[in-house]
Amino acid sequence: MGNGVQEQRASLTKGEVLPLASTTQTESSYEGLKSTRSVLNSLFSGALAGAVAKTAVAPLDRTKIIFQVSSARFSAKEAYRLIYRTYLKDGFLSLWRGNSATMVRVIPYAAIQFCAHEQYKGLLGGYYGFQGKALPPVPRILAGSLAGITAAMLTYPLDMVRARMAVTPKEMYGNILHVFVRISREEGLKTLYRGFTPTILGVMPYAGLSFFTYETLKKVHAERSGRPQPYSYERLAFGACAGLIGQSSSYPLDVVRRRMQTAGVTGHTYGSRME
Repeated sequence: MGNGVQEQRASLTKGEVLPLASTTQTESSYEGLKSTRSVLNSLFSGALAGAVAKTAVAPLDRTKIIFQVSSARFSAKEAYRLIYRTYLKDGFLSLWRGNSATMVRVIPYAAIQFCAHEQYKGLLGGYYGFQGKALPPVPRILAGSLAGITAAMLTYPLDMVRARMAVTPKEMYGNILHVFVRISREEGLKTLYRGFTPTILGVMPYAGLSFFTYETLKKVHAERSGRPQPYSYERLAFGACAGLIGQSSSYPLDVVRRRMQTAGVTGHTYGSRME
């Protein structure tokens, strides 16, 4: 009888332990699924946001690149004339020439940047003891810069292709694949990374200040309004301010990058970013 009681106790002990182990395993699986879903949401949100934004401003972006790689003096009037001449000569859709290359580049770029930023925020938040809270200024800038560098390193050749298609007539490059093939054959594979150094030097302040400004505005807004999340139009305003500050800080290096990327078709040569 004593043996029976001991067996029953042993059975009860096992019965008590097994549910705990099962619960722990379930919680672990749930956390893993939640983390994966968060990453996928970040990738999808970044890709969609980047695609919509770049398509909306594609004619202006193409005009900007043309002025960057030429010696013509920029003015709003000259930019309007360039857009109008392009429309008359090649049609309305020509204003979006190179946008397919932009989409091929910007979708993975924006997805990686947005997702990487969330991951870097989590890592830095854990390291500095601000997990789940707004980061201090320096880690905030660092998270944005690291996200920009990560995205730029993984998608740079596509940026080169986009720049080439923006400044050349459609007869020169038929499609994205044609650009890759011609550059590889005529100028060498290394050309696909021409302008990489100024790109990385430029993306650090651009991405860092953009994300820093956006996150700071959100933090200040939450403190003053008492609402944890801003409305859509407020997010739009925060994003505009962040983009303005980030782009202004890195614009000279952006000009250097575009000139080096298009050197093979504009007749200029740039041996280094100092020329």
